[in-house]
Amino acid sequence: MKTSKVTVKFEGGQEARPIALLVQEAGKFDSKIYLELDNKKVNAKSIMGMMSLGLKGGDEIQVSADGSDEDKALQSVCGFLEGEN
Repeated sequence: MKTSKVTVKFEGGQEARPIALLVQEAGKFDSKIYLELDNKKVNAKSIMGMMSLGLKGGDEIQVSADGSDEDKALQSVCGFLEGEN
């Protein structure tokens, strides 16, 4: 299992489009991917879970990935959250 802390830099708050794109990005990987904010941990592949997290720009969250492609998954999801993708 790999983890990383990241500051959310994408715009749009909890609008459906950026969250849906994040869920799509996470869905590209076999690894289990979770995001944790304020002691709430959700599956990054679940649109409902992600919407309930209420992410917004400036939030510092923990991202974890566990599986055969965890390094690539963590890099990709963190990059998305930081506005690189």
